[in-house]
This record gives sequence, C-alpha cells and structure tokens, in this order.
Amino acid sequence: MAVYTDVSENELGAFLKEYSIGDLLSYKGIAEGSENSNFLLHTTSGSYILTLYEKRVDKDDLPFFLGLMEHLAKKGISCPLPVHRRDGSVTGTLAGRTAAVITFLEGMWMRRPTVAHCREVGTALASLHVAGADFPLSRPNALDIAGWRKLWEGSHDRADEVEKGLAAEVDADFATFECNWPKDLPAGVIHADLFPDNVFFLGERLSGLIDFYFACNDLYAYDVAICLNAWCFEKDGSFNLTKGTALLAAYQAVRPLSDAEKQALPILARGAALRFMLTRLYDWLTIPDGALVQKRDPMEFIRKVRFHRQINSASEYGLK
Repeated sequence: MAVYTDVSENELGAFLKEYSIGDLLSYKGIAEGSENSNFLLHTTSGSYILTLYEKRVDKDDLPFFLGLMEHLAKKGISCPLPVHRRDGSVTGTLAGRTAAVITFLEGMWMRRPTVAHCREVGTALASLHVAGADFPLSRPNALDIAGWRKLWEGSHDRADEVEKGLAAEVDADFATFECNWPKDLPAGVIHADLFPDNVFFLGERLSGLIDFYFACNDLYAYDVAICLNAWCFEKDGSFNLTKGTALLAAYQAVRPLSDAEKQALPILARGAALRFMLTRLYDWLTIPDGALVQKRDPMEFIRKVRFHRQINSASEYGLK
C-alpha cells in the first residue's frame, strides 16, 4: 500500500493550476512503494506521477533528490524529471504534505529478472555513478553503519521472536563491520535502493531508473553490492552466478572496479544484506498489523546475510 494520504479532486485541481501541464482528466493511487503517497495523473498534456512526501522523507533532502534527477537526466540517464511550477519551484503543498509532480516513464518492472536484465542494470548503475560524479550537492547516507545501529537498538530485544539466536548472530555481524568496514574506496552519489521495482524495462531494454529517495553519497562498490543482493538471488534463496557475472561485467565495462573495491565486495555485500534485513526487521517488530506501511518479511535478507558470510572472494559473485 502506498497511498497514505488521500487527495480530493478539488484539492488536486487547485494544486495543478500552479503547473503548465494541462487540465486534469483522471487520477488514481499507485499501490506499489512503501515511503510516499503516489498517484498516476492523466492530463490533457500527458501522464505524470504525483508524489506526496510522507514522514519518512525529510523535506530538507528534497533539493538533493529532485536536483539529482535533473542532473542525471542532463547526462543521459533515463530517470523521471520534476516538473517545475509556474513560479519555478519543484515542490508545493497538497493535503498538508510537500508534493511534487514528476514526469512519467514508460515501462514495467521485472518480477523475475533474466540475465539480460541484470546486464542492463550493471550498465545503468555504472553510468549513474559516472554521471553523478560532478553533482554539486551531497547527502550523507542516513543508513550507514551508525544508522543500522539505531535500527538494531530498536529491534534487538525482540529479534529472537523472529528466529531464536538472531540477536547474538547480528551482534557478531556488527562487531565485524565496525572493525573491518572499508573506508578509503572510491565514493560519490549512489542510488542505494536499486531493486527491481525501481527499474523499468521495455522487453529486455532498460527504459528508466526511478525512486531516488534513498540516494546519497557513499561507496560506489556498496551500491554494486546492493544490486547483487537485489538482482542475483532466485526465489529459493540461491545465488545465480550467471546473473552476478553479467551484472558485474556490464558494470566494469563502464566503470572498472579497483582492486581494493573487488577485495571489499564480500563484506560490502554482507553489509548491504544486513542493512535491508534491519529495516525490514524493525518494521516487522514495531509496526502494528493492519497499519498502512507495508511490512516485509526480514527472513529473506537474514538468509542472504548468512550466504555472504561464507564468501571469501568476489570471484564467487562472478567477478572476472
């Protein structure tokens, strides 16, 4: 569920008068997503996405997120563009929420990605990293190790309700990360959430990247590690080496990884899995059943963390 704030037709009509996008023909809520309220708009000039930013998104971060989309689009990355209002701004207020109108991208996300899709993602991720290198704004990663620790502090005492022994297991992971997490690797703007539902395809051709609301400045190789977790595991939890090989080869064809990045990939992939496990675990334990926020089972990423603990070399992910 991703419509947390309802919008009346009269409210929306008044809001859209501040834009030069024609008259409203229809609108409907979009059920996918978990952070904001999203609506598909049809106007006399075309289709758009309306986003109402809910409490999980800091309004002070919006210039970074929306400015990044514009910057990347100018560099040839296919991503949504914020539509400017008549006064030149890119946000307004609707139903008590900060809101923006974003251009609509054609395509659909792949529920069962193929090797070809993974190859396209590798190319797109590296291209994003290169294109964002001279973006003038910066944003710290709110979900770095310190951010994970805050989530863990809110989940630790009940973690064994999900699986007995989980608390001690994750405590050991933190001890490893806090001593061994890489620091002096190439860094810049990363997407930080490039899961299949944030990538659109037309057939096997990637048509666009969406949802930049976790984007931040961090290690490029950490973004690669997130994609290995997001794209290269099958429904049964097994790692698909062919997909990993395709994603990593395509990435390196655009932006080669340094030797240090290659060596760090196993711990980065383990940390990326823990990061998504912790956000899921926190929501799983703290959000009441029946609440609007979507709760996702943390066990998928608990299993991924365990897989990565056994990895000794990036070659086991398919890195040539």
